[in-house]
Formats: sequence, structure tokens, C-alpha cells
Amino acid sequence: MIYENILLEREENIAVITINRPKVLNALNAAVLKELDAAVDELENDAQVRVVIITGSGEKAFVAGADIAFMSTLAPLEAVKFARFGQRVFNRIENLPMPVIAAINGFALGGGNELAMACDIRVASEKAKMGQPEVQLGILAGFGGTQRLAKLVNPGLAKEILFTADQYDANAAYRIGLVNHVVPAEDLMSFCKAMAKRIAARGPVAVRLSKDAVNRGLEMDLNKAIDMEADLFGLGFTTDDRREGMSAFLEKRKPTFNNK
Repeated sequence: MIYENILLEREENIAVITINRPKVLNALNAAVLKELDAAVDELENDAQVRVVIITGSGEKAFVAGADIAFMSTLAPLEAVKFARFGQRVFNRIENLPMPVIAAINGFALGGGNELAMACDIRVASEKAKMGQPEVQLGILAGFGGTQRLAKLVNPGLAKEILFTADQYDANAAYRIGLVNHVVPAEDLMSFCKAMAKRIAARGPVAVRLSKDAVNRGLEMDLNKAIDMEADLFGLGFTTDDRREGMSAFLEKRKPTFNNK
């Protein structure tokens, strides 16, 4: 597919998606969401891709939010349709089989923060600003923000963020657990790619099973979750990952994994 609003690049076994609308701070509209959906189609069954990085074009924004000019034209039922489409795309990103890293290079507000929260790991530039400013527009977060935020930080803090529309700088976002790391702006992509390479060097099936275990376990009570974990643990023993990983350990060499 030819993309007009995003870039999809591959570097060995790492894919990089860049939201590419810098003139409007990479704001999300229906066209961007459709292209993100298409990119997920490309990546979800690509056995060569072991890690995905999502970032924004330019120096100012990851994604500054949904496109307000576009949203201002929506009737209520159209708004519901837009929200559900955004939720579906972000759910697909969250449930990609391989890990997804958000490289937050600037403003991640509204839909941008929701996109970052749909990723597995968030790394923020020192210049990043994060928040959910929707109530300033007389609406609420609609791409999963009310739900993911309450799971990432405690519910009381999530409500404060949602109710006040306050913005959080990178260090504040780190303190509340919204991001995993804060790095200098010039080091952001190299840091994320180095992390991606470390992940890609691990057993790919084992990494995917680990992601599946965490994601599904968050929706279960503990007893059901650890029972599911045991099943996935056993499944791991059927793979070439396990055979190669354990053989390499016993033979005191680095493992070479091949996605089986």
C-alpha cells in the first residue's frame, strides 16, 4: 500500500511507523487511522518483524491529538463511529503479536497519548508533553484513554488527569508510571532502536507468548491468569525457541532464534 500520512520502514527485523503530518503536529483523522490500520495488516503476520516502533515526524510532536478541525464537523453518531474506529485500530496495535515501543518525541496529547498507551513500552524525549485535554473541548477521551490510563496509573490519578486537562512533562510522566524511560531528544530513536534490538535478539515466540500472557492476564483474576500462564509456559516447550535457547545456555554460546 502507498501511504500518504504515515511512513512504514523496516530495518532488519524492526519496523518503524512514523505519523507523518508535521504541519498539523501529526494530528489524527480518519485517513491517518485507516493507514495505521493498513500498517497493522502488513505487520501482524510478518514473521520477519520482531519489534515495532511508533513515533511522530518532526521535532515538536509525537501526535498532538485528534484533528479538531475534522472532529468539529462530526454529528453525534459520526463521533461514535469515529471513536469506535480509533478504538479498534488502537486495540489492534495493543494486540500485535510483537512488542510495540512508543518513541514519544514531543506532544502526545489526547489521541496521541491514547496511541502511546496502546503501545507496550513508552520512551519519552525530554521535550515530551503528555495529557488528555479533551474536557477543554467539551468532550472526553474516546480512543480508550479513560480505560488504559486508569490501568497504567492509579484510578484517582487518572481521573485527575482526565478532569483537569493538565499536561505532564516527561519527568512527571515518568514519576507517575506513564512512561518507562526519559532520554535526551537527540538520543530518543537510538535508545528505542537499541532496546528493540535487544528484544529482537531474544526468543521471538517466547517474547510473543509473554506479551499475550500479560495482556490477557490483565483481564482475568489471578487464579485464571496464572493457569493461563502455565498453559503458555507449556506451549513454549514445543518451540524451536526453547530448544535453541536451552541448548545455547548449556553449550555456553549465544542463541540464534528463527521464529519457530
